[in-house]
Amino acid sequence: MVTLGPVGYTVDDKAQESEHPMAHGRITGWATHLPERRLTNHDLAEMVDTSDEWIRERSGIGARHVDGRVSEMSVIASRDALAMAKVDPTDVDLLLLATCTSDQQFPASSSVVQHELGMSCGAIDINAACSGFVYGLVTAMQFAEGGVETILLVGSDALSGITDWTDRSTCVLFGDGAGAVVIQRSADTPTLLGWDLMSDGSAAGVLWCEHGGKIFMNGKEVFRRAVLALEAAATNALAQAGVDIDDVALVVPHQANIRIIDAALKRLGIPLEKAAMVLERTGNTSAASIPLALVDALDHGRVMPNDLVLLVGFGAGMSSAAAVVRWDPPTS
Repeated sequence: MVTLGPVGYTVDDKAQESEHPMAHGRITGWATHLPERRLTNHDLAEMVDTSDEWIRERSGIGARHVDGRVSEMSVIASRDALAMAKVDPTDVDLLLLATCTSDQQFPASSSVVQHELGMSCGAIDINAACSGFVYGLVTAMQFAEGGVETILLVGSDALSGITDWTDRSTCVLFGDGAGAVVIQRSADTPTLLGWDLMSDGSAAGVLWCEHGGKIFMNGKEVFRRAVLALEAAATNALAQAGVDIDDVALVVPHQANIRIIDAALKRLGIPLEKAAMVLERTGNTSAASIPLALVDALDHGRVMPNDLVLLVGFGAGMSSAAAVVRWDPPTS
């Protein structure tokens, strides 16, 4: 297309774009935080009728951290992520906090985190349960494409506060934690290559928690739906990115249950060894689980520049989300 230039000359749009390429969002800093109190399976065996063997066999979980608070965990993880990215909190243009366990019904915990970090920017909570971090990542990248320079994205949940510690079928699963990433509009080419966001409200009654209540879960139905949701989200995101599963270097699944993860990966044709896993020591931390697993993989050198990473999760709603990301870390 030909348009009128600033001094009346005609300018070819594509040529203009090549001279002034559009910047894209990329992750430049990351960090996590877990509460100090650690509850092992052996500790739970003293509280309810269960055992370490029973829990590990059915979930793959060995321990979890509890007594966390969303705002406090978010602040700690965010400070470390910002420091890694060499970004001053005052330079952040938008804060997105994925959580389903905000400290209070309102205001949003993101506002509390914003204040504690000394920021002056927009701040909102995103509640897509365990899919929340990927929802937030896709949202953040859209803001970056639209011109927002620096975004802080946090996944943080304190499920221990809404867990029924007398119900052995659910209390063995959940824990608290937070993970934060800094997204800056500084990449020369897109890093979010494909994504899929979905919700099936017909399944809202299989995993839920009332205000002031405790988590209710129909385990068998969650398992069935979760496996299908993970497969569909991943397949759709890969198709949109135009890549095959063999092109993916690492899969970061929601850390809910080893049986769900294993079943979904088998349907996708992905060996379990290709997945980032922290489930054994964190339990299900909802929106925090994917950033916790991602950061662990990064810290252990499992992701190299230009690697394709598939993030995929599911949660109450029933929500599901997947994103294919080309890893493009800062060079300095």
